[in-house]
Amino acid sequence: MSLVLSGISVTRGVAIGKAVILHHEQPEIGEHTIPRPLLQEEITRYRAAHRKARQQLRDIRKRIPADTPGDITAFMDAHLLMLDDGVLSEAPVKIMRARQCNAEWALKLQRDTLVRVFEEMDDPYLRTRRDDVDHVVNRILRNLQGRYDPGHDGRAGQLRGAVLIAGDVSPAETLLMHQQGIAAVVTEYGGPNSHTAILARSLGLPAVVGVHHLRRYLRSGEALVVDAENGMVLAGADAGELAYYRLRQREERRHVAELNKLRERPAVTRDGHVVALMANVELPEEASAAHRLGAAGVGLLRTEMLFLNRETLPEEDEQYEAYLRVVRAMKGAPVTIRTLDLGADKCLGKEPRTPAASNPALGLRAIRWCLKDPGMFSPQVRAILRVSAHGPVRMLVPMLSGAGEMLQVLRLIAEEKKALEREGVRFDPSLPVGGMIEVPAAALAADTLARHLDFFSIGTNDLIQYTLAVDRLDEEVNYLYDPLHPAILRLIQLTIRAGRRAGIPVAMCGEMAGDPDYTRLLLGLGLREFSMVPATLLEVKRVINESRLDTLERDVRRMMRSRSSARIPALIDDLNRRR
Repeated sequence: MSLVLSGISVTRGVAIGKAVILHHEQPEIGEHTIPRPLLQEEITRYRAAHRKARQQLRDIRKRIPADTPGDITAFMDAHLLMLDDGVLSEAPVKIMRARQCNAEWALKLQRDTLVRVFEEMDDPYLRTRRDDVDHVVNRILRNLQGRYDPGHDGRAGQLRGAVLIAGDVSPAETLLMHQQGIAAVVTEYGGPNSHTAILARSLGLPAVVGVHHLRRYLRSGEALVVDAENGMVLAGADAGELAYYRLRQREERRHVAELNKLRERPAVTRDGHVVALMANVELPEEASAAHRLGAAGVGLLRTEMLFLNRETLPEEDEQYEAYLRVVRAMKGAPVTIRTLDLGADKCLGKEPRTPAASNPALGLRAIRWCLKDPGMFSPQVRAILRVSAHGPVRMLVPMLSGAGEMLQVLRLIAEEKKALEREGVRFDPSLPVGGMIEVPAAALAADTLARHLDFFSIGTNDLIQYTLAVDRLDEEVNYLYDPLHPAILRLIQLTIRAGRRAGIPVAMCGEMAGDPDYTRLLLGLGLREFSMVPATLLEVKRVINESRLDTLERDVRRMMRSRSSARIPALIDDLNRRR
């Protein structure tokens, strides 16, 4: 009899193989006082473990083939940068000296400090970056304790064609095991924005995450089927089930080959309407990958990582250089740079500027914080203005809730333009400035905001969270997180119509934009600019190229008039079945 385990679908594809179960032991870490005469020896032990971790990651980085997409190697580069940063190279040493404690305890304290910063973030994508901290810290910890490295355990022969089963896996482990031929990854933890999910999408690796208690039910060597698209793991499949899934594998290979043919083709509906498909990126390497996939530009460049895990804020020149690398990588395609989107309760390596907010999601964050601290915001505005001299750049302001904030931002931009003119520094005087529509107030006041802005970008992740009052990462309530809730669809429609009346473009950069199940709905609502993770670009382009706007707009108008919200998912299924 078959055993079916369910989790979260994060990629497509079907894999059939034997289970290899990966265990990461996490021993208790206690604090031990180190006698002062022996403290330097303990510090030397920490530095050796830190150096070994760096060398291990460099070795893995060297083994990545030269033609590997940049978004994959970016994971390794990010971990190497974190290792080189003082937050892991020096801060634990300071703790050891101050507390006269063992290296493991100092590392644990520093890890807890860093993780708190990420856990308090409102952006779900950035919040999952706490995994970076854990993966790097665990590597140092394994070296301190002389435990084996799962990526170097010498069982490559067992991995070819196998299904990896684990609580969680680091990017380094995933890369190494992918090179060794694993067929799929299934984890107990993680979500759509976890490392495993992002990396699996980039590698085209079937993956299911969030399968609770997975390792209790499976044995190493057991034959498994992974149906990634449906988020299922099947153990003990019979001959009929195996034949069905092998057929699915052949169909999937044909589908991927067809998608790759779309790279050079434009996104145009069957009745001739051009749609802009952009990419959400964070690193220059991701921009290069997006450009290779045929992205029409960068619809969302996140800038928060420049500000995290450091003792001081990034200087204007450092920000300018970082943005310039993305602009150059896109080779003349537009780049939309989002200004800083963090909350005031994140200390950025310094002491918190205000007492911790009781509800950070509703507190001093994003543009609210930037306007409170022009000393932090102005250098970013200047850096964005300066980089606009090198290519088409747009500035995107997050978390707007009213015209008053927008007018303050526009005044500050005008002041910085005058300052740059006095200094003789080049910039685009017509740099478009847009606003993210991600709180209900902004959507409802979109017609007013449109008078002051050059474009809108709808951030659906926060818009859904704030409208439905639900945290999608909270397992107790995330069943309420519903992109198809009538309130969400009406707010999206309001925003698009307000933009159209004002003659300004409206984009969408939330996860809805990258989900091909919603592409026709959004086209029917009037959206003409989508921005998404690069991995989903071709799938969304396929849907666009197979659609007709005239019939979609008529069908979606009819759907929006429906009095039964329960029927909406069925109506969208019907929309997606028709051509």
